[in-house]
Amino acid sequence: MATTTTTKNKRKPARGARLTEEQNAESGFTASKALGDNLQKVLVDLIELASQGKQAHWNVIGTNFRDTHLQLDEIIEAAREFSDTIAERMRALHALPDGRSDTVSASTTLPEFPQGEISTTEVIDLVTVRLEDTVTTCRDVHDAVDEEDPTSADILHAVIEKLEQYAWMISAENRTPRAS
Repeated sequence: MATTTTTKNKRKPARGARLTEEQNAESGFTASKALGDNLQKVLVDLIELASQGKQAHWNVIGTNFRDTHLQLDEIIEAAREFSDTIAERMRALHALPDGRSDTVSASTTLPEFPQGEISTTEVIDLVTVRLEDTVTTCRDVHDAVDEEDPTSADILHAVIEKLEQYAWMISAENRTPRAS
């Protein structure tokens, strides 16, 4: 029975509606520390990918500017959506996502993005590396995640598929056909 404190620490029954045990209890699968840590690794790289994508978006200049600028928007949006999906999955599994800037900067696997104006060709190469690094993080944790929680591994599959597609598409801007 719920109680409230009155003067002199005497307790009396609380009044009004109370949640039943069923309504108040969050149950179901709970992530192990290892699963939470693995999803956290993916989360910070996705947050950093979105942040660095914005940095590139603001400072890209040169040939094919508009297409590169717009393609960066697509990558940024995907990284933001995937980071939200990962964080919400963590919460559903009773793990605590940490997207604070100091946590992200201290634990991301992505290299620091350069400051200042950057040519479109250099931005394409830099962003391709960051997309591939984020995919590598997803692949590095995948088997352990899949062993404990195939549903979370399915989310990683979607992240990998889309980011690999973006890496292929954006890197095509700088590639030349192979001689046959």
